[in-house]
Amino acid sequence: MQLFGSILGKFIDVGFIALLIVFQQELRRFLLFIGTSDIFTKGKIGKGLFDFKFQVNKAQSLDINAIVKACKNMSESKTGAILILTKNNDLKFYSNTGDVIDAKVSVRMIESIFYKNSPLHDGAIIISDNVIVSARCVLPVTEHADFPAHLGMRHRAAVGITENTDALAIVVSEQTGQISYSLNGELKHALSPERLRELLEKEFS
Repeated sequence: MQLFGSILGKFIDVGFIALLIVFQQELRRFLLFIGTSDIFTKGKIGKGLFDFKFQVNKAQSLDINAIVKACKNMSESKTGAILILTKNNDLKFYSNTGDVIDAKVSVRMIESIFYKNSPLHDGAIIISDNVIVSARCVLPVTEHADFPAHLGMRHRAAVGITENTDALAIVVSEQTGQISYSLNGELKHALSPERLRELLEKEFS
């Protein structure tokens, strides 16, 4: 019985490790959700049931015109960029990976951050409540094996952050100048500025 118990214990240990390996992507998403969610923050439980009006007002404060114009200008000059727009989750975990900006959204501010000689142009900017919270932020990348090979790391990061959070992402390609949009892990590619405006108004109006 002692030998059998020892063998069974080894099987259990190996089985636990095997479960971690098999379900590593699901565990990673769960831990990211817990790490970025405000559901357990003091005073936040139940708040979502009563703050609908507050969230709508916050969304309407986004300067969509400035974002679309900046993306249009960067598209024409083929300036690479990735913008993350928060919704219910403020993405503090990812904001802390970059440099604090705390500036109101404007065309000049966005373009200056992503100017190729700027020390902040690598990484993403995170925008919350019409404020550029931080720049040069590090984001998780999607690990889907069927992700299009011709798309770069900015697109992978855009899909990765929207897979794990309720945020949306806008990417301007440095190679082609094309504008892409990601929400819920889905990527819309080669958008016109007018189409980008429609998508943003749908989410923030």
